[in-house]
Amino acid sequence: MARLEKLPDNPYNAFCWIIGEPTIGKNCWIGAFITLDGSGGLTIGEGCEIGNGSQIMTHSTTRRTTSERAYPHVDRAPIVIGNYVFIGVNVTILMGSTIGDHSIIAAGSVIKEGSFFPPYSLIAGVPAVRKGDVKRENN
Repeated sequence: MARLEKLPDNPYNAFCWIIGEPTIGKNCWIGAFITLDGSGGLTIGEGCEIGNGSQIMTHSTTRRTTSERAYPHVDRAPIVIGNYVFIGVNVTILMGSTIGDHSIIAAGSVIKEGSFFPPYSLIAGVPAVRKGDVKRENN
């Protein structure tokens, strides 16, 4: 039977795995069973909430794997999440993406590599698209 290893300590949830050294703003809430991959550069703004089971990945081994290692590199690109962004449960955000301030990402959404969403976006789907503007709801 496999031995369960303890996740590295972090100042958020005991069951959150933080890779690298992401920049995380003040007053963020980070749930359980989350991976925050800062290996490619990750900035999370102030006051964000990240739902349980979400994955924020700043690297990809896709090209290395599918090329049978002919492409020897792990691709990396930074992710920027603005201030006061709500990320629902089981959201995946892939490398190179930018999420604007005060946006909402619906549960289960998958943000494709290199996506850009302006502030106050309502984001949902697989792949995720901008469904509307949430500015009126925040006032």
